[in-house]
Amino acid sequence: MKIQKTTYLSLGTNQGNKLENLQKAINLIDNNIGSIIKISSIYKTPSWGFNGNDFYNICIKVTTYQNPETLLNTLLSIEKNIGRVRTSKEGYENRLIDIDILLFDEEIIFSKNLMIPHPKMLQRKFVLIPLSEIAETTIHPIEKKQISICLQNCLDSSEIAITSEKLIRPIPLSEKYNYIAIEGNIGAGKTSLANMISNEFNAKIVLERFAENPFLPKFYKDKERYAFPLEMSFLADRYQQLTDDLAQFDLFKNFIVSDYYIFKSLIFAQVTLQQEEYLLYRKMFDLMYKEITKPDLYIYLFQNTDRLLQNIKKRGREYEQNIEPSYLKKIHSGYKNFINTEKNLNTLVIDVSDIDFVNNHEDYKYIINKIKCF
Repeated sequence: MKIQKTTYLSLGTNQGNKLENLQKAINLIDNNIGSIIKISSIYKTPSWGFNGNDFYNICIKVTTYQNPETLLNTLLSIEKNIGRVRTSKEGYENRLIDIDILLFDEEIIFSKNLMIPHPKMLQRKFVLIPLSEIAETTIHPIEKKQISICLQNCLDSSEIAITSEKLIRPIPLSEKYNYIAIEGNIGAGKTSLANMISNEFNAKIVLERFAENPFLPKFYKDKERYAFPLEMSFLADRYQQLTDDLAQFDLFKNFIVSDYYIFKSLIFAQVTLQQEEYLLYRKMFDLMYKEITKPDLYIYLFQNTDRLLQNIKKRGREYEQNIEPSYLKKIHSGYKNFINTEKNLNTLVIDVSDIDFVNNHEDYKYIINKIKCF
């Protein structure tokens, strides 16, 4: 399990639309570094160490999986993205955005490119006042004192004024949702996306146990004979897995993400079963469906049929290699009908036909942003 670290950052700007600069930096930090847990008020402060325009300064608390060196490089990229141009000129100067790492857990780092805690933070009220607002009892790892005490001891006499302007904190997935279910046709990439979200957000993951079903290879060889035992065994296993896993509270996981939702059982059964078998199956399904916890967000990944067939061939499961395009189209029609008629689910459809979120990080971030903004 990856361990999240807590870092405190200082942000300042004294050029252009200062509120917009800070908000853009916050959004980029959320997209590229980690979840923003707290944002201080905005403080108007005089330029420090040079004659220039007044600054807007804030501090933020962020959780991240990045190590300090990677974090520094990411922050430099964010500054560049916003428009900051670093010069070889010595001393301080006006800037569109300035982002400094103040604290990184309890670590003490002295390297050529990075010093943590920030060596000048205890001399600056424009840092300590917003930091104390969101981290009053946090201990400075060198001074061994709370930030609030460090503020009291600060000799900086600068006039710092709180403003009435507000910033918007991006809501992390782990706060917005308790349970996300990801669905899609065979080969759409639902398991890959579920794993990626679980890894990034430390979510508990529930994966369909298709590999353990002895009827699946037999079904693709003789669909008429093995359709009913296949669908019944999948239904029973999905019901048991979701009932057990969703009932367990995991102290170390923020939320749950699964690569299926139990309604897929009915969608596949509609395609594979004869009418009499389906009617019996539907009775069993309706009894179970009432007991299943509904997801806060239901995501359907749409892939066109050609891409599905490419993905199926690429992953190389022998029993899937003879799947017909017509079968995939029937499955998609079943999902489409379910999405159009099931009004009690919070449903997000994402077309992934022309993107590769597994191998292209920007495509993956596109999907995450779609989920965050939904």
